Amino acid sequence: MSTVRLKKGFDINLLGAIEGADVAFTAPPRSIAVVPDDFHGIIPRMEKKEGEHVIAGEPLYHDKNYEDIKVVAPVSGTLKEVRRGERRHIDAIIITPEGNDSMTLDLKRPVEEVLLASGLWVMLRQRPYDIVPAPGVRPRDVFVTAFDSSPLAPDLDVVLGNKREYIGKGVEVLSGLTDGKVYIGIRKGQSIDAPGAEINTFVGPHPAGNAGVQAANLVPVNKGETVWTLDIVTLARIGELFTTGKVSHNTIVAVDGEQVKTPRYVQTVMGAELTTLLKGQLKEDAGESRIISGNVLTGSKVEADQWLRAPYRHVTIIPENSNPDEFMGWASMSPKRFSLYRTFTSWLRGLKRPVSMDSRIKGGERAIVRTGEYDAMLPMGIYGEFLIKAIISGDIDKMEQLGIYEVAPEDFALAEFADTSKLELQRIVREGLDRLRAEMS
Repeated sequence: MSTVRLKKGFDINLLGAIEGADVAFTAPPRSIAVVPDDFHGIIPRMEKKEGEHVIAGEPLYHDKNYEDIKVVAPVSGTLKEVRRGERRHIDAIIITPEGNDSMTLDLKRPVEEVLLASGLWVMLRQRPYDIVPAPGVRPRDVFVTAFDSSPLAPDLDVVLGNKREYIGKGVEVLSGLTDGKVYIGIRKGQSIDAPGAEINTFVGPHPAGNAGVQAANLVPVNKGETVWTLDIVTLARIGELFTTGKVSHNTIVAVDGEQVKTPRYVQTVMGAELTTLLKGQLKEDAGESRIISGNVLTGSKVEADQWLRAPYRHVTIIPENSNPDEFMGWASMSPKRFSLYRTFTSWLRGLKRPVSMDSRIKGGERAIVRTGEYDAMLPMGIYGEFLIKAIISGDIDKMEQLGIYEVAPEDFALAEFADTSKLELQRIVREGLDRLRAEMS
């Protein structure tokens, strides 16, 4: 075991953190949804129709280009609706839960076939391009992160629940799919029993918990190489599958944030409706809220009548606009105003104290100025500002030279938060990766 110390990055300490590790139980959700947009790189082709009965673990759709890649139902029930948007894009596949039946998979088949059929394959991510991996390609290495360093992040040891015993089996399975090693990144003080894996401790602020950041500081991804990334919870699910023959779609979710009465962990099901999770949990006198499935940096904005999005472990609720009549608006010199750059006097109190933040951007888009902001938030061996410029200009050669094969949109989420130019860096990186992938295919 080695220790990697990261100096770049920043921990955003928001109000509304969970205290303790107790897990609450709620009523069963009235609906479950699978959102295809959560699995980038897959073009869905439905295998089930509205009104049909589905069993937990049964395929709902497959990928157009690789029919072996399946996305499965997390519960048994009736396929109530295939909700479509513009140009018949599938926005959500909604299931009304009924019964407790579940599929049992034949473990005598090749490991890759079992993973593809189970639906767990789509929980893996490939670098380059940050997409669901293509079948038949052996990764150079596999990188597993055992902690989440994002704002108000859940403790993955709690989210693991009773699945910790399957970690070793998960390592064994993935070791057979790579020609290299299975690396597991843990934080200081954390303990993981994973024979066969190389375990490394990462010390430093967010984004230290990103699997891609850990990979970049251990064995960076070069052109022509492929690696997989995932979290420790998915690793344990893989181990459980190859131990029991079934995939458990139960999950433990953190519900936290400034607008929550009592931040807590909740036992639920992947894709559960948020109405059930949030019932009675929002502060009545707190004004309008923004509900985010995920963390405040990379999560998806959702409405209260929508569903839990992958990776199914976090719901954050913050003020939408905590003070719309604030004197001078975003230019206010209030001592309570947070700033990374000592723009406000709040820095005198220290940046590690819990702070209140709402969803306002507080400023408009500006030209990129070389200030080193991106690099200060990006603990990887790349020049973030130059890479973003290369992506915007569409210069593929420079994108390759500047390390685009190593990155994913989530790696630039903190830089986007710190960016005085107010650019949508995650969107820019995603468009750059998609453009490069199209060019190379």
